[in-house]
Amino acid sequence: MRYAHSSAVGLTALVFLAACGGNADEMREIRDGQRQIMAKLGELEKRIDQGAARPAAPPVAPVDPNKVYSLPVGNSPSKGPANAPVAIVEFADFQCPFCAKVPGVVDEVLKAYPNDVKFVYKQLPLPMHPNAMGASRAALAANQQGKFWPMYEKLFENQRALDIESLKKYAREVGLDMAQFEKDMASPEVQKQIDEEMTLAKSAQVNGTPTLFVNGKRVVDRSAGGLKKMIDEASKAH
Repeated sequence: MRYAHSSAVGLTALVFLAACGGNADEMREIRDGQRQIMAKLGELEKRIDQGAARPAAPPVAPVDPNKVYSLPVGNSPSKGPANAPVAIVEFADFQCPFCAKVPGVVDEVLKAYPNDVKFVYKQLPLPMHPNAMGASRAALAANQQGKFWPMYEKLFENQRALDIESLKKYAREVGLDMAQFEKDMASPEVQKQIDEEMTLAKSAQVNGTPTLFVNGKRVVDRSAGGLKKMIDEASKAH
């Protein structure tokens, strides 16, 4: 702040010197301008001092990896036996590059546990991804026609092209009724489901994507081996 202040003073001095040959009216105008500049600098310095005096934001509560959260399936799309004793729940964002690595791992796990595990996908479009919300709406609109998983694959395969025209293109490619698709994409019911799943994510201390849970317990190791270990532990405890 001192540097900014001295620079501004130097600037006003230069203005004064540049006007040294002027008449009295010009000199008065220059002095008035200098006073205005100094007043603004004083206000700026006051704001900066007030900002520096503000208390730091409270630290984020640490996440307990052993805590078990209640994560009901609700209307979220799932695959695997409905009555499977173990549920993998994922909160994800279709524009998140890390989330695009999860489908292959999940498919491997489901093949290894065809009767014991179901996978549930929940929407968590992040504000940093401008096309994520539209992609979530498109996925749930596809779900209304029983085509969530084909659309899910399309979206993750084409993360760099999730604008509205691309979403319509994928909808046609998976065989959706386009009039119904566009209606569902804009429906309050679809948006309500996204909002509810985002609220659920917040209640489970989900701060980023992808975040996975096995029977409500947060997954730390997202590899196939890490998931299988947690599934085996959950099966024993069931």
